[in-house]
Amino acid sequence: MSRPLGESHKRFLQTMMVNGIIDGSKARALHRHCCETHGAHYAHDKLDEFIEVINAQLQPMFMQIRKGMSEEDGLQYHALVNMAETDVTRMSTDYADNELELFRKTMDLIVDSDNGTASSTDILNCADSLQTKKLKKRETEHVLNRLVQDKWLNEKNGDYSLSTRCIMEMEQYIRMLYQDQVKVCHICHNVALQCQMCENPTCGIKIHTPCVARYFKGRTDPRCPACEDFWPHEIPDVYRPPSSQSETQSAAKENTAPTPTPRSTAQTRRTRRS
Repeated sequence: MSRPLGESHKRFLQTMMVNGIIDGSKARALHRHCCETHGAHYAHDKLDEFIEVINAQLQPMFMQIRKGMSEEDGLQYHALVNMAETDVTRMSTDYADNELELFRKTMDLIVDSDNGTASSTDILNCADSLQTKKLKKRETEHVLNRLVQDKWLNEKNGDYSLSTRCIMEMEQYIRMLYQDQVKVCHICHNVALQCQMCENPTCGIKIHTPCVARYFKGRTDPRCPACEDFWPHEIPDVYRPPSSQSETQSAAKENTAPTPTPRSTAQTRRTRRS
């Protein structure tokens, strides 16, 4: 029999319902804040067990708080995801049919690209050939802004990529729909879109840029972990998040009132593949 939710668990879940996705440091701070606020036992290394209690109660509703990594900065995030629907139909209550078609075409462009991004120009061109109903330029820009605001897409300098939340929620759908195009990262084994690829034609493994940074750190002669060929790409530095106020103070500021439409707040940066 699953353990009932305490007030600390409920507060944590309410905050996840509001934000949709939070980074690991905020999740740890929120865990501590919820336990201390409601007088529950707190142990800094028990966050996963704390979340397991919540997930046991969410299982009948096909929901789950899942942990995943950002392709852009390598940081860990926790997201409240819908397990019942694995494709873009989960967005049908918030977006019209032609807007969903635009999102699917944007996903096609991102998956087909070499660096896991799609330019605004290419997306605008797609909007003129939608089968459901064409979108004007201003309408397309409005939809893209909404997709970024709702944390389905990230945007930087006019280029769009799938957000951490999107990949975490739709990984199964992405693997199934693009099974001949999408590969997993050789290091972390998650879907790899923003990544580097081994140039050996008989190998061709992919590694997320943050995984590249960690795996090859300090190596003067980087070699492919699969075929041992020289790794010709630029090795990025390991991303270190900027210093901020204490995690406890950050968590205390979280809005804990649930809302009907979850939103996520992952702030990430994208590093292009060489």
